[in-house]
Amino acid sequence: MDYKKFLYEQKKREKSLKAKATKVTVKEIRFGPQTDDHDYEFKKKHAEKFLREGAKLKAYVFFKGRSIIYKDQGQILLLRLAQELEELGKVEQMPKLEGKRMIMFIAPKKK
Repeated sequence: MDYKKFLYEQKKREKSLKAKATKVTVKEIRFGPQTDDHDYEFKKKHAEKFLREGAKLKAYVFFKGRSIIYKDQGQILLLRLAQELEELGKVEQMPKLEGKRMIMFIAPKKK
């Protein structure tokens, strides 16, 4: 077998694998530690839409200044979101504090 032909076949195989690969989109939703109920419901509707479309959801609570003292409220908020979106997606990563953000990932359930 010719080496050039081998390289050509290899490129062709890689290209076909790349074409079959699924692109995962990550959508973000940002909350504050004291997000109001109306704002929460509005953002939850967007989260539901994103999960129905098949995108991963990155929900995070951003703590500004001294609001870091409310990190328990932020965790409660994210866990409440995870519980209410349970039928659409599953939690990939539980709420974790990274710097001034508490981040949680939710992946859509397979159809």
